[in-house]
Formats: sequence, structure tokens, C-alpha cells
Amino acid sequence: MRERILAEARRLTLQSGAVPSLNAVAAAAEVSKGGLMHHFASRSALVSGLARQALDEVDAAMADAVARGNAAETWLRLSAADADERGLLRALAGGFRPEAGEASALLADARDALARWERAIASEVGDPVRARVIRLVGDALVANAIAGVEAADGIDDLVRHLVPESGATR
Repeated sequence: MRERILAEARRLTLQSGAVPSLNAVAAAAEVSKGGLMHHFASRSALVSGLARQALDEVDAAMADAVARGNAAETWLRLSAADADERGLLRALAGGFRPEAGEASALLADARDALARWERAIASEVGDPVRARVIRLVGDALVANAIAGVEAADGIDDLVRHLVPESGATR
């Protein structure tokens, strides 16, 4: 049920550009409000759930990339959000309340994941400073997506410049 609730909350968020009310999510997921609140006691908890899901998706993609040996390129490409992802990122950022209990655990897990991904990139590129630059460029791409400042056009050029051994040709 939790996954269905998150799937509907994500779909509604993408559709409207804002995290929906708990009532709207319950109706879309075809669960009672009590059933929804068993998993997400508040809208803030729902936002944290969506953010946790996104973090887990990136973590899985980065683990696969490490196994393939292209963590640096994958990090940059994941950070170059498409239109739907930009909308979701903006909606989550707008609804995120870091003072909430679940949010502090999520932030700690995100810090741990970023450090793990940066170590993986460093292992791949052989230079911790270059790995930090690559990670920070990815962070900037995400921040730009949230702010609506700039689409990540030219990602192939960025990848070729920062990870020349990637052979990026997309």
C-alpha cells in the first residue's frame, strides 16, 4: 500500500507541480485517509517519503554505475533533471520541512549517500579533488533545476570535459 500511495503522490505532484493534499492522495491511491495516515501521518511525512524514494532511486543507480565503472558520468547525467524531474524537485523543495523528525534522518542519509557517491567517483577518476568538482557540478545542476534557472542543456559537453575517459556521445 505504501508504494501505491507514493506512486500516486508522485503522479499527482508531477501533474500539478505541487505536493497534493493527503485527501487527494488517498482518493487517487484508493485508500482511506486513515490507511494513508498509517504510512504518512502528515503532508510533511509524505514529502519526506517522496524524497526518500528519490534518494533510494539515485542510490541504486549509482550502485549500478559503480559496478559498470561509470559513476562520474552517471552522477552528472542523473543530476541533469528532465522536465518532469525538475517539476518534482521544485515541488519537493517547496514542501520539505527539515525540522520534521523524519526529515532529519533523511538529511543524514542524504549526506552519507553523497559522501559514498563522491568516494566512488574518486575511486573511478583517481583524484579526490576532481571527484569533489564532479560531485559539486552535479549538485549545482540539481540546484539549478530546483530554482528553475537553467535546464541541463549541454550535458554531453560537461561529461566530456569533466570525465574525458567516458567517451560521452549521447
